Amino acid sequence: MHGSTLHKISNKAVAILVAALASLLLPVAAQAQFSDTYNFMRGVRDRDFATVRDLVEQPGSTVINIRDRSTGDAALHIVTRERDSQWLLYLLRQNANPDIRDREGNTPLHIAAQIGYLEAADWLRIVDADLNARNNRGETPLILAVQQRNAALVRQLVDAGANPDIADSVIGLSARDYAVRDGRSGDIVAIIEAGPEITAEEEEAVVGPSVN
Repeated sequence: MHGSTLHKISNKAVAILVAALASLLLPVAAQAQFSDTYNFMRGVRDRDFATVRDLVEQPGSTVINIRDRSTGDAALHIVTRERDSQWLLYLLRQNANPDIRDREGNTPLHIAAQIGYLEAADWLRIVDADLNARNNRGETPLILAVQQRNAALVRQLVDAGANPDIADSVIGLSARDYAVRDGRSGDIVAIIEAGPEITAEEEEAVVGPSVN
């Protein structure tokens, strides 16, 4: 009886020891992952290119698309909001997800539209960012550009194929509706009504060169 009790105690002690060792090993991996995440986001904010490059260009690394736990921002959100063209181009060339969303559902293109960052909007278009992505309020980048009365950005988005008739989920209005409702946006209404402009190169590709 006494020996059986000792055997049970011994088995229990081994189980406790194994569990304790496992609990020590798991945080090591988690801590390493957390460390990479923290260092990457800090590197982006501090513009520490060496640190960011080392983390991003590791084989199999996915750190480029992580999001800050407190804000929901990814690296692309940060550099777009701060109008940092060099960093934006670097991240896009490293295959950062152009449609990644923050806590409010905004993609980098939403942010570019909010702040009138035409250059970023063009680069995001080139890498096939979703022109009609809707944030948590149902707003598209084009709706935000119209609300900012940014005719140049509206033209850029319309020419790229953005849909002006997608309604938001706030009051059910589309980019076209907002433009018409705003009496000071006559030029924007005209851009939307005219639709995409076809460049000379695009027209030639469709109908062929003119014969003189």
